[in-house]
Amino acid sequence: MLSTDELERYARHIVLREVGGPGQAALARSRVLVIGAGGLGAPVLLYLAAAGVGTLGVVDDDVVALSNLQRQVIHATPDIGAPKVDSAAAVVHRLNPHVNVQPRNVRLTAKNALALIGGYDIVADGSDNFATRYLVSDACYFAKKPLITAALGTFDGTLTTIRAFERGPDGTPNPTYRCLFPESPPPGTVPACAEAGVLGALAGVVGSMMALEVIREIVGFGEGLVGRLLMIDARGMRFETLRYTWDPANPLTGEQPTIRDLSGHV
Repeated sequence: MLSTDELERYARHIVLREVGGPGQAALARSRVLVIGAGGLGAPVLLYLAAAGVGTLGVVDDDVVALSNLQRQVIHATPDIGAPKVDSAAAVVHRLNPHVNVQPRNVRLTAKNALALIGGYDIVADGSDNFATRYLVSDACYFAKKPLITAALGTFDGTLTTIRAFERGPDGTPNPTYRCLFPESPPPGTVPACAEAGVLGALAGVVGSMMALEVIREIVGFGEGLVGRLLMIDARGMRFETLRYTWDPANPLTGEQPTIRDLSGHV
């Protein structure tokens, strides 16, 4: 039951026919784990907190640096040197005290991934490297958790939703992250953010769209991004959608799977 304060706080949601009281109550009951409190995780956390998600977990083992502040808007200058999860948790609590924030100042690994993910209903991955994205997506498959995952380039971004543990209406398995990206790019071919740069406002756009997709998954309206990759080109301000399907040769859920646990991840 929403309190009087919450009814006023979420009034603009509640008057939406697609959300209403039941949708807002679903948000209040939901538990979302955000991987990374950086450029993508910052707007995800802010908008999910503002939307009234009941429990927000955040995993990150980094500390705030001055170079982060160009895009990681949940942190501020006085936070430099502080753990990102603590800085993020303080801002979320200040924004919405109804949200239970669970900071996890650890690096996600094959040993702790299932335990961390298992306590939440849905995962939003804003990590900045392919190794973590593969680990998170494989872990979400084994834990049977929906995953919203996004990535940033210098002037481009991508976003998709993965429910690889389920099947589509025609009975075909939903695609995995490995169906979309069968192999990680060779080392050195994709420069890190520190080398190539990234447009700060683009992180805000893509992270906000991640939050929107999480909300849509929880409330259950519109057409989700399962089997669709949203591609954003900030140079030309273009949005395109690429459809992708289950790959029978993928090593996780294919016809002859070879990945049966997370032991192959470092």
